[in-house]
Amino acid sequence: MPAKQEIRKKIWDLLEEKDIARFPRPVHGRIPNFVGAQTAARKLEELKEWKNASVIKANPDSPQKWVRKKALEEGKIVYMAVPRLKKERCFLQINPGKIEREKAITIRGAFIYGKEVFPWEMKKVDMLVVGSVAVNKKGARVGKGGGYSDLEFAIGKEMGIITKNTVVVTTVHPLQVLNVEIPMEKHDVPVDYIITPSSIIASHTSYKKPDGIYWDIIKKEQIEKIPVLRKLSESIL
Repeated sequence: MPAKQEIRKKIWDLLEEKDIARFPRPVHGRIPNFVGAQTAARKLEELKEWKNASVIKANPDSPQKWVRKKALEEGKIVYMAVPRLKKERCFLQINPGKIEREKAITIRGAFIYGKEVFPWEMKKVDMLVVGSVAVNKKGARVGKGGGYSDLEFAIGKEMGIITKNTVVVTTVHPLQVLNVEIPMEKHDVPVDYIITPSSIIASHTSYKKPDGIYWDIIKKEQIEKIPVLRKLSESIL
């Protein structure tokens, strides 16, 4: 089974080599933006879970900006994480309505049109959209390596805003869908659906989603650097 960093490098190199990557480039170290990202976002409307969702949490990376825009156009509330969770109010709540959507879907615009909120102030999330470097059809996923997406899920689960009914999806290019095993640890979040510009893949994943924050694997440096973790640790530990 290849290591996660080996998988990341393979995909980053492949997307650049095939000229599938789009701005920002190079894609190395990022959730890669890809040709067809907007089409993949439109594909979401074929999911009944998307149609029924009123609250979406989406990663702030470039390929998923079309998902954020689509959600706002359809009157859904969108949550985005503050980069690196560097504030106690570590999520941004963007309400649909009379806003400049083209700006609101960017990180800078989200701070202008969104409201910074604590996790416990958030509404329950119906669908979680995560960015991926690679996934497989079993629902295993590789992110860019920072661990923030999994941590955001853990915080949400701990606070009860992410539940067993929250559907996890990712939008990717077909080249990012692999037929190899991807190592998964207990804090890694599997996906229920993989959306490409041309297909919807239901993973029927057998991987268990995290129950919350696993304090036994949280590092001291993380608690020191991430204010909301520090606040939660004071009340839980």
